[in-house]
Amino acid sequence: QVQLVESGGGLVQAGGSLRLSCAASGRTSSTMGWFRQAPGKEREFVARINWSATLTYYADSVKGRFTISRDNHRNTVYLQMMSLKPEDTAVYYCAASNRPSNSPSGYNYWGQGTQVTVSS
Repeated sequence: QVQLVESGGGLVQAGGSLRLSCAASGRTSSTMGWFRQAPGKEREFVARINWSATLTYYADSVKGRFTISRDNHRNTVYLQMMSLKPEDTAVYYCAASNRPSNSPSGYNYWGQGTQVTVSS
């Protein structure tokens, strides 16, 4: 079992920054991902990172603005978000998997989510 707890969400003005954290406990997963879900929309891929942090992938909509990283000693994954836009407003979820995937169905474990609201 893997337990994931996100933190760091909040309200920020457009152009601002936030850093999300995801603390993991239990069995370590090789792939960690961030997803987001806006009201009335499907959950979408944001970013993922492999165990050694040598491979990262991003959705086109966040490329160049968001950075995913992980600290395996602290069992924590981060999502640094910069130049935030109102369309980034969503609940952000951390997820864990033992195989690489950009699809929500590829992840076995999920956090409870943290709200990010970007005002214009």
